[in-house]
Amino acid sequence: MLGSNVSTLLEQLGKYLPEGPQYYPDDQVTDHPEQFVCAELIREKILQMTREEVPHSIAVTIEDMKVQDNGVVYISAVIFVERDSQKGIIIGKQGALLKEVGKRARHDIQNLLGSKIFMDLWVKVKKDWRNQDRVLRDLGFGRD
Repeated sequence: MLGSNVSTLLEQLGKYLPEGPQYYPDDQVTDHPEQFVCAELIREKILQMTREEVPHSIAVTIEDMKVQDNGVVYISAVIFVERDSQKGIIIGKQGALLKEVGKRARHDIQNLLGSKIFMDLWVKVKKDWRNQDRVLRDLGFGRD
C-alpha cells in the first residue's frame, strides 16, 4: 500500500540525519524562483498522467509570466518532448490530456501564488534534447 509506514520511516531517518544549517528564512519555502516551481508543477502533472508512455523526456519552460492589470497571473509555458509521437500523447485525443494537465497545474499554481491564473500551454518537439549540452543548458539543465 502506497504511503504505509511513512511516519516510521521519517522517524528512523530523523535518528540518523543531523540537523543542518538553515539556508533561507522560515517564511521562504524554496530557494527556486516562482517560474521554476510553476514549470515543475506542470511537469509533475504530465508525469502523473502519462506514466510509462512518456518517460522523463519532458522539459517545461516558462516563456512568459506576468501579472495583468486585472490581477490575473498570465503564464505561457512550453512543454518540450523528444519525438512527434510523444507530442501526440501529451496533447491527447482532441486536446483532452493537455487540457487536464493545465487544469491540475493551474489549481496548484493558484494555491502557490494566491492569485487567479490564466495559462497557455504549448507542446513542441526538440529532437533528442537530452543528448545536446547546449539545449540542456537552454532548458535549465546545465551540465557541469
